[in-house]
Amino acid sequence: MFQFNGYLLDVARGCLRTEDREVELRPKSFDVLRCLVENAGRLVTKDELFKAVWPNVVVSDEALTQCISEVREAIGDDGQTMIKTMPRRGYRFAAPVSKPGDDAEAPQRLAPAASVDYATAARHSDKPSIAVLPFVNLNNDPQQDYFSDGITGDIITELSRFSDLAVIARSSAFQYKGKAVDVRQIGRELGVRYVLEGSVRRDESRIRITAQLVDAVNGAHRWAERYDRELRDAFAVQDEVVRTIVTILQVRVIEAEVERILSKPPATWEAYDYYLRGFEAFAIGFSQRSMPSFYEARRCLERSVAIDPGYARAYVILARTYMYTYVEPRDAEYLNPATLERADELAKMAVRLDATLPQARTLLGAVLMFQRRHEEAIAEFEQAFVLNPNFSDHSFGLCLVFAGQPARAIEVMQASMRLEPFRNATRLAYMGNACYMLGRYDDAITSLRESAWQMPNLRITQLWLAAAYAQLDRLGEARAAADEVRRIEPTFAIERWKRTAVYKRPEDAERLFRGIRKAGLPES
Repeated sequence: MFQFNGYLLDVARGCLRTEDREVELRPKSFDVLRCLVENAGRLVTKDELFKAVWPNVVVSDEALTQCISEVREAIGDDGQTMIKTMPRRGYRFAAPVSKPGDDAEAPQRLAPAASVDYATAARHSDKPSIAVLPFVNLNNDPQQDYFSDGITGDIITELSRFSDLAVIARSSAFQYKGKAVDVRQIGRELGVRYVLEGSVRRDESRIRITAQLVDAVNGAHRWAERYDRELRDAFAVQDEVVRTIVTILQVRVIEAEVERILSKPPATWEAYDYYLRGFEAFAIGFSQRSMPSFYEARRCLERSVAIDPGYARAYVILARTYMYTYVEPRDAEYLNPATLERADELAKMAVRLDATLPQARTLLGAVLMFQRRHEEAIAEFEQAFVLNPNFSDHSFGLCLVFAGQPARAIEVMQASMRLEPFRNATRLAYMGNACYMLGRYDDAITSLRESAWQMPNLRITQLWLAAAYAQLDRLGEARAAADEVRRIEPTFAIERWKRTAVYKRPEDAERLFRGIRKAGLPES
């Protein structure tokens, strides 16, 4: 049974009721309402509705439209505020939905921001834990790696939506790409019980995906399967793999059949292909600081959303390319207000298209952070972690430091490290900044030096490191770090850089600027 806006949908009895009466609905209209309510909050495509309500029967769009009209009339949705039409795609049930007993007073909603326990992500002893290793590209063509990597990434993302699974993040799992490592060693290094391995082979019309689940404690094979499909069915294969893994692990996935939280990739194959190419180019651009790769990412991602304007994930990565060029001194887009505005437009579009996508929420949070809208930014990050407790985005740490909450930033970052055991340079830099703001300069230097070792051309690390050394009067080391800042950005000036130092509290900003000046970097 499901409750919403004063109505009770009783699936077992096949009826819709209010407090004083039963609402009449034709069986097919009832089934349409049931499908929408069971998937409340996400887009339900027309194809999904046709398969759920008219299995193995071909019907016209008019039949579905008529059912939607009858449902809206039955629940008093004249303004279409409960059932949202997504043009040419499907419908989304937008009203809050609960089950009797969830809350005696109000429908169930996403947990409020204050109740989010970020330490939960670091404690998975009571959850099955899994790492999905990069699927091997069997085409012997390195140019096709983006496809097998994309399949792996999507499986990680979809598995992470299940709150009863602890899923190691992509960045940590991909440390093993191309390496022959015993799964028991991987289990020890990542702290997981299960490892999923696989391979992908594709040609122009068909795809073969193999997958095997291995117990990382004893090396025993728990499950293996091979999927041969027409290429147009590749996305259905991903759903099948995820469901099978969940079954084998005997995970109690909360209301899996009701909520059906496995999101579908875009229906258009070409758009998905361009998205994968764009994602790979973005990753190369970020790791190698290559502007041509960023421009190639934009070209692919813009092509993807041109083909499928409803593809939220493509908008997310496209927006990230603008965020990067806004904060990093690479070309004319650095500190250009139009660049940040473009990122803002794309982030908001991603959220409008899929409000349940954590990546869209954190991207919007990052944009709001640089717009100095600190509380709104925090709310977006918190919403992302409510949507998916296994999701990891270290930008939240920087957001909290900017908002004047460095102690909480450290707590959040430490919790996220459980899902990404290989601590990347950016996270360590943000940890160092948080320690700096707490006056823990020695701890700050420890994190920042490790960050600088991993990514020596990350300017912000060298800048914060120079300030931390200066605060301890280790001026020789402070000036050496300042020289690294000038190497990365020869025209660096504090006055210009201040535009991205969006600290809410003036005293926090001044604490940092004081250290930077003491290290010998110029004001203007």
